[in-house]
Amino acid sequence: MLSLSVVNAVRRSLLPASVTFSVALIAAGLPGSGGCSNPHQPQKLSAVDSLAIVKDNRSHRASVDSFFVYDPGSPFKRDSSISYTGIRWYPIDPRYAVRSALHRYETPDTVDVMGTKGEIRRQLRYGYFEFALADTNGTAVPVRLNVYKFTPYDVKRYALFRDYLSVWFTDPTTGIETYHVGRYVEVGVEQPDPQYVYTIDFNKAYSPYCAYSGLYSCAIPRDEDRIPTPVRAGERMYHY
Repeated sequence: MLSLSVVNAVRRSLLPASVTFSVALIAAGLPGSGGCSNPHQPQKLSAVDSLAIVKDNRSHRASVDSFFVYDPGSPFKRDSSISYTGIRWYPIDPRYAVRSALHRYETPDTVDVMGTKGEIRRQLRYGYFEFALADTNGTAVPVRLNVYKFTPYDVKRYALFRDYLSVWFTDPTTGIETYHVGRYVEVGVEQPDPQYVYTIDFNKAYSPYCAYSGLYSCAIPRDEDRIPTPVRAGERMYHY
C-alpha cells in the first residue's frame, strides 16, 4: 500500500500534480482474497476481508484530511484564496476494491493527454487493467482501463516517476456527482513480476488538485478512459 506522502507527491507530479458484505468484486492484497481469475465475473469476499477494506479506507480518509489541513504541500496551504471544508466521500464499499494483472500492450504508443490549462502532455499508453464493476442493477460490467506511464518528453516527472503507473477515468457520475474533469486512482509502481496482481481500489479514487484551486493544471482522461457504469466510490465533487 502506498503511503499518503507518496500519493500526494504523485498528485503534485500530475499537476503543474457490524459492517458485513457477503458478496464483493475481487479485493486486493488481503488474506483470503485469492487470485485474479475471471476478470468479467464478481467473486465472493469473506466478511474478514471486507472489514479489512473498510478499516484501511477509514484510515486513508483520516490521513487525507490531515494532509489537506496541516501539510505545507496541501493546495489549501499554497492557495490562500481557498479554504478546506472537508472531502465528501461515497460510503466505503468493498465491491469497488478490484484486482487485475497488468496487460502490457505489445507495442505501447505515446499519446497526447490534454491538461486543464490547455497544455499537451505526452504519455505512454502502456497497458490496461481488466476487471468487473457492478452496475446499478448489480450486474457485473466488464471494464478495461488504460494504464499510462510518463515519457522523456516530461523530463522532471519522468526522472522522478518513470516506473509509476498512472490510472485515471471518467464515468457517468463525472460532472454530476464527481469532479467534471475526472478522477485518478493510485496503483503504485510497476512490479517486475509479469504475473503480479495489482489493486485498483476505487474507494480511494480522488480528484486532482485542479478540483480545488485554479493554480493547478491536471491531466484530462481521454475518451477511451471512460468507465461505462457509475463509479459511486471514492471522492465526490468538492463543495467550497
